[in-house]
Amino acid sequence: MKKIINICLFVSVLVATGCSKFLDRPLEDQAPPTVIDYTNLTTMYSPVSGMYRAAGGENPGFSHWVDLGIRTVRGDDVAKGSSPGDQGTLTDIKNFQNENPGVVSFWGNGNYWNDHFGLVLYINEALADLDRYAANIPAGDAANMALNNQYKSELRVVRAWAHMLVSRVFGDVPIVIDNNTITTIPKSTTTEIRQWIIREMDTAANFLEDARPNQASHVGAVTKYTALLIKAKAAADIAGNDNGSPYWDTVIQATDEIINSGKFSLYPDFYQLFKIPGKLSNEALYELQYSDFGTSTGTSVTPGAFFDFQGPNNNEPPVAGWGFLSPTAEIENFFQSRNDSVRLKTTILYAGATPTTFATTPSGDQIRGNANGQTRFMGKAYLPKNQMTPGRTGYGSNNNVRVLRFADVLLLNAEAKVRKGQNGDIPFNAVRTRAKLNPITGVSLQQVLDERRAEFACEWWGERYNDLIRTGQAATVLAPNGFAPGKEYVPIPQSQRDLNPNL
Repeated sequence: MKKIINICLFVSVLVATGCSKFLDRPLEDQAPPTVIDYTNLTTMYSPVSGMYRAAGGENPGFSHWVDLGIRTVRGDDVAKGSSPGDQGTLTDIKNFQNENPGVVSFWGNGNYWNDHFGLVLYINEALADLDRYAANIPAGDAANMALNNQYKSELRVVRAWAHMLVSRVFGDVPIVIDNNTITTIPKSTTTEIRQWIIREMDTAANFLEDARPNQASHVGAVTKYTALLIKAKAAADIAGNDNGSPYWDTVIQATDEIINSGKFSLYPDFYQLFKIPGKLSNEALYELQYSDFGTSTGTSVTPGAFFDFQGPNNNEPPVAGWGFLSPTAEIENFFQSRNDSVRLKTTILYAGATPTTFATTPSGDQIRGNANGQTRFMGKAYLPKNQMTPGRTGYGSNNNVRVLRFADVLLLNAEAKVRKGQNGDIPFNAVRTRAKLNPITGVSLQQVLDERRAEFACEWWGERYNDLIRTGQAATVLAPNGFAPGKEYVPIPQSQRDLNPNL
């Protein structure tokens, strides 16, 4: 009910105020905007700090559990999990029953829209705050003006990623850069959105730090290289399955720049990459950051129920959760057919076959089966008990959520080069050998796509589904689930169409 109330409140605010008042709340550890001293340039980062905290949250933000479900279930690697009737609409979404009244009116669709566009509105207001700071920077103060431009660019990178995630779910959506037009702005096509993202990232990259996120002056902030990866991903989406598209040259240029910087490397242990040892490693281009501050009780910054949603049910805390999302038999069989044991043990958390039997993880935790017969849970969300702060019982406590990784850079680079008739072996094999698989000479396009399937299986941003859509393989691979051209996206919430007839 709290969630539904929040959605209704957001909609009513849109009607009443055109969204501006939705953002009139204190930024992180700061006074309300009406009393901020914009002449105090030492506080200029506060709107950006507040944005990162919002991006890691649920309302708005990227971490809400139902948003995660909507993003992931449409591929062939993840099923809904839990009991059949628990949030059963996620199964309807997986089966592309977009005309089903339950899908059309699903509260989760409205939640997804509000979480992502709510963050966009927050960022737009933060950009306005930085304009107010800029107006107070003395002429000739190049250092503070450079910081102002950098901070604006950090906001624009995250805003672009929010638009990417919204468009992956709903297809054609508005590009919202002015909060005052939220109820009148028309939709842009998915291609127009990707083209806008590319332009935004080109501009932002000129002002961002030339560093890894874990080297940034504010540790974990997005940098020039985050912008370049998002640019490459947008270009790959536009290029699709057209090997002759000039956008593949854009992918090569952007990913080559990241690779040739020499700043990034793959974390050597794929299993630990998603656990505490792999937090904000040299592979990270963007992570949502959380902490329990090493204390057994008290303040803890968390992603809400992000990890709980995926945790094994019928199990003992702290390795326990709601039982949603389950790696499919298809992805399990795919790993086994490749002898891909490293990624198998990382991606799939096995449980016992019955409610009274257990499976033991590579880290020594025992995972009990459940009455639903669910024996596979989301392994990349698994945090071993022996890595948790003593006294903490929340599943995944103190762990980050990985968003963008260097492995994506390498595999996009390999794919683009193969599509352009070049050799993609070096970046491809860097990822493959990290997984303890033998290198391949003269790698083919399908081998690159298979490697992407294995590398990003069951991750939280819908990479597998997006790859199937952009390569035209969805019509074949997902046909058993009811996919057909025209069913790529879920319906835009009726409440938003009522607010803005252009939707």
